[in-house]
Amino acid sequence: MTVYPTLDALLARVGQETGVSDWVTVDQARIDAFAQATGDLQWIHVDPVRAAEGPFGATIAHGFLTLSLLPLLVDTAYRVDGIRMSLNYGLNKVRFVTPVRVGSALRARFVLQSAQALPGGGVQVVSEATLELRDAEKPACVVESVARLFT
Repeated sequence: MTVYPTLDALLARVGQETGVSDWVTVDQARIDAFAQATGDLQWIHVDPVRAAEGPFGATIAHGFLTLSLLPLLVDTAYRVDGIRMSLNYGLNKVRFVTPVRVGSALRARFVLQSAQALPGGGVQVVSEATLELRDAEKPACVVESVARLFT
């Protein structure tokens, strides 16, 4: 994990990598829990027997499950000390490049794309997160995430 002692230390990294997360395994229990929480019970996610005969040879994680792992991944990639509050402001772009087969390991590589001061204090940052699949040529997901940071 990379630790930035101040917000200014993070902001000095615009255009550069800010951190790389630990690997997280996406198992069937996680996929099933996400399916139950969201009501997305499509067989490709929750029926291992049927999915084994499907296009991916196994169940796959929901795209939104992959996306929902961002907070967990960023928490192991980097930390900014002195931040009072961080708010998820949204997403500009999301692409699900490669399906995440059950049992796959993911990690995220973060690049700080831009930072802009906010009226009344705080900074809006845009980061590109590339969610890599272990032993795969293409990433699972590439997302442009927007957060607001306050000291």
